[in-house]
Amino acid sequence: MAQHNNYCIIMAGGIGSRFWPMSRNSQPKQFLDILDTGRTFLQQTFERFAKIIPRENILIVTGAIYKDLVLEQIPGINPEQVLLEPLRRNTAPCIAYATYKIQQKNPNATMMVAPSDHLILNEVEFLQVIQNGLKWASDGKDLVTLGIKPTRPETNYGYIQVNVADRQAGNIQSAYRVKTFTEKPNAELAKVFVESGEFFWNSGIFIWHIQTIQQALKQHLPDMASIFENGKDYYYTPEEAAFIQKTYSECPNISIDYGVMEKASNVYMFSANVGWSDLGTWQSLYSQQLKDQYQNVVDTQNNMLYEVANSLVVCKDKEKLIVLRGLDNYLVVDTDNVLLICPKNEEEGFKQIIKDIDLKKDDRYI
Repeated sequence: MAQHNNYCIIMAGGIGSRFWPMSRNSQPKQFLDILDTGRTFLQQTFERFAKIIPRENILIVTGAIYKDLVLEQIPGINPEQVLLEPLRRNTAPCIAYATYKIQQKNPNATMMVAPSDHLILNEVEFLQVIQNGLKWASDGKDLVTLGIKPTRPETNYGYIQVNVADRQAGNIQSAYRVKTFTEKPNAELAKVFVESGEFFWNSGIFIWHIQTIQQALKQHLPDMASIFENGKDYYYTPEEAAFIQKTYSECPNISIDYGVMEKASNVYMFSANVGWSDLGTWQSLYSQQLKDQYQNVVDTQNNMLYEVANSLVVCKDKEKLIVLRGLDNYLVVDTDNVLLICPKNEEEGFKQIIKDIDLKKDDRYI
């Protein structure tokens, strides 16, 4: 398997509404350093995959309005590597766009697809699993996905059910044939999933040969496959942007999971135990961070807390004094023009809050 045939697609088009008010339309969470590492989520993701994929083969798919942010955060990247979506249409159009564009340049490509905002604590093992997946998928037979061995009955993740008895023990790594993909379950069902030993968290990371995913798109999303295939005369030309503008207006809003993976019969899963979190919510960030003796996660430079427990407190202004008293299980996020104080487990209501702000205030706050 020649390394120059390996490609990586980083999906960086979301707006991260569940990380509001830190994540905004103008600068979503993938462009922020929420973990205080000195690197944004996008920068960490790019550098992680650049260790095993040629830098020139890493493509970033994002909203057209974020082009300058990507070029600023990933110095030296060729603008040709930044695929600009005119509209948000979920992951299937995003992947179809990248697939047909890469195919125009390299019909022998094996590609991996990953979100831009995941936390990986065991990076060495994670990259080994990815390399194993690239080798497995390079023969052009299977669609490969990564499943994360669950450590708790989590209700914020989708799940992958595998056939434990149908394990293909290749000379690279064991792979399980996938039975079903399941959306986020309730707490009771999540407990059943974890106890069964057949369910893994859905990482949203995929690996496949370019011909394999094209065949799957043609079979399960034929209309979408057809319109992106019609772009072969426009990719890598000045007419590409106009073609994509028209194409996205014709695309349904659909995920690759629902559109392809749930319907395909040739899906295999590699199990990965790599300290993974999708960091999709403040709650998930809280669960990953070190707590003080009162089970608080405090990301402020200047604070005084009294009778505060089980809470997450975030303020990036080093000069501002944060004084809190009598809070248990709360989320407090202070930004330049929004102060949010709410119970920590009520962040699912953020989308409604954002809609209300958009209706009653103005877009300065979102």
